[in-house]
Amino acid sequence: MLQTTFKRVEHICPRENIIIVTSRNGGEEVRKQISGLEEYQVLCEPIRRGTAPCIAYAASVIAERCPTANIIVTPSDHAVFGQERYEENIRQAIDIVEKNDWIITIGVQPTNPNTKYGYIQYSEEPSMEHTHNLHKVITFTEKPPIEMARKFIVSGEFMWNAGIFIWRLDTLMAAYRSYLPNVANLFFGNKETGQAGIGRGTTAEAIERAYSVCESISTDFGILEKADNVHVMAASFGWSDVETWDSLYDTCPKNGDNNVILGGNVFTYDVKNTVIHMPDRDHTVVVEGLDGYIVAADEKTLMICRRDQEERTVKFRADVTFDKLRGTTETDNNK
Repeated sequence: MLQTTFKRVEHICPRENIIIVTSRNGGEEVRKQISGLEEYQVLCEPIRRGTAPCIAYAASVIAERCPTANIIVTPSDHAVFGQERYEENIRQAIDIVEKNDWIITIGVQPTNPNTKYGYIQYSEEPSMEHTHNLHKVITFTEKPPIEMARKFIVSGEFMWNAGIFIWRLDTLMAAYRSYLPNVANLFFGNKETGQAGIGRGTTAEAIERAYSVCESISTDFGILEKADNVHVMAASFGWSDVETWDSLYDTCPKNGDNNVILGGNVFTYDVKNTVIHMPDRDHTVVVEGLDGYIVAADEKTLMICRRDQEERTVKFRADVTFDKLRGTTETDNNK
């Protein structure tokens, strides 16, 4: 997915202008997947603090390279169908934000009352004359309950939030200054107080300190839900948030038993309607007798659960993470 996203964006901007923000442990893997990246192109967050600090970190590096930049923010785990239409939408959005102090988010026409997506309510009137796919945003709603999602679909006033934002650097920084001043000061600095921001020459220790005191917040909640200059562009390309297992299952090709099998050396017997995701490694995996399951593993953890119980994977991840942290703390205390 990372390689696919990188290639998709490479059609729109030069390779050297693409910046990837990942976890502290993800930098090496990113460089394995995409060779030839400069040091500034892979930014490793010491801890997760949500998308707002993540974007601010990248923007602080962009500001040093190109203070007049237009910025596209895109997740690396989403599927896009229709490269030409994708490029047309993004280029159109860039042209608009170059001339307007607007934030544009990409919206997708919903096909079902999916409760795993965010929803954007938009004004009926187009934001610009002769631009009928762009509308002023009224409200954002994150992962509504099923009955509310059904009402959204029936109303015809909502799109799914694809999590793709386009804005000028100065518009981005102004929004952070207005709505997330503490985050702005940490990453962009504050001339009045003499506080330094974060840039390419910032030490790992300084970045660690900034993240240790930075609030954990998403861009949607911290900025987009508060700003009055947000407009949504209706995507003309196909899209799926494959962050969810159901979306991954819907998006990927299936074998004769309606199974999606990704990675690993997998043998199935009497398995149907199941998604199996295994690391690319030498281990052989044998699965028998499952119907409608998720079987997923990384290097340390194996998860098996029903596809119709996917919402419980959040609890699974929290429990596993807590156990890992608790084990680490107990070990550290015994040193």
